Amino acid sequence: MTRVLIVEDSATMRHHLREALQPDPQLEIVGEAANGEQAVQMVARLRPDVITMDMMLPGISGLAATEQIMAEHPTPILVVSSADREELFSTYNALAAGAVDVMEKPRGDDSDADWAVRLRTSLRMVARIRVITHPRARLGRRDTPVPPAGPVPAPVTPPGGLAVVAVGASTGGPAALTELIRGLPPAFPTPVLAVQHIAASEQFAVAFSDWLAGQTGRDVRYARDGAPVEHGAGRILLAPPDRHLFVRDGLLRLSAGPPRHSCRPSVDVLFESVADEYGPNAAGCLLTGMGRDGASGLLQMRNRGAVTFAQDEHSSIVYGMPREAALLGAAAQVLPPGRIAARLGELTAVRR
Repeated sequence: MTRVLIVEDSATMRHHLREALQPDPQLEIVGEAANGEQAVQMVARLRPDVITMDMMLPGISGLAATEQIMAEHPTPILVVSSADREELFSTYNALAAGAVDVMEKPRGDDSDADWAVRLRTSLRMVARIRVITHPRARLGRRDTPVPPAGPVPAPVTPPGGLAVVAVGASTGGPAALTELIRGLPPAFPTPVLAVQHIAASEQFAVAFSDWLAGQTGRDVRYARDGAPVEHGAGRILLAPPDRHLFVRDGLLRLSAGPPRHSCRPSVDVLFESVADEYGPNAAGCLLTGMGRDGASGLLQMRNRGAVTFAQDEHSSIVYGMPREAALLGAAAQVLPPGRIAARLGELTAVRR
């Protein structure tokens, strides 16, 4: 039995959530909170297995409640939120503070037909994830020092220099991407191509670039089909919602091709193209996430001579994708995101 706590200030929306969960005998609603303070208190008292969290709450916000819960009683959280811009930014902040995934509230149109089924499926998946403690207020710190380097191999300078960095992330990715990008040197010259799985609507996903830019102080934008990769120097270029991102003949390409590992965009699609295009003049980084997307692509990059990294288990929200990469021998180094960033900085420093 999975014990669910509903956190939502709207009585109408709480009713929708109850109705959606009722058909599943394995999901038991153990409590309902109408504000953030109640949510924090009920988590401490009831210790639910999973939480549905609204962002716009009276009193302390859903974000503040998420931060406090993840600092004191870490519990898997599914953010159930609207696509309002202010709420979107709070949602991404909550994901960076330890919430596991996000689902859009019903829109009142045809997309609502399978909403209840998707909610139940998401809750069962989120409830299985082992979450980690997050100290409160960590989102506001931009000066977090990179942990001291341990006994890992010194960076090997790619022959001809580092032309591109490819990054893949899924569940837990917003926090890991933020940490990695913040840790790069201020004048990091190499284009960073990134795939982040976001299980939400296109409207949700489009705001991610603006949020990540605000968190990191970097030039973050969605990749444009046909743009030269070299024009992305110093930028973070994201795969757009529902489009594969890959590289061909020095150009960024976008595709609506079939999903890989049920994912579009797929990390493997990006990594394999970078392996073919740049070989030893690339670096690949596979961060936290569920499943195995990116593992075989990272192995292909390593086999072509690229520098490859996987996030370590301790810092991962979900040690799935990076674990698959480690088991395949795809990752030359397994490190937390901040130390991956430091190694990338060393590679570019050596090049200069």
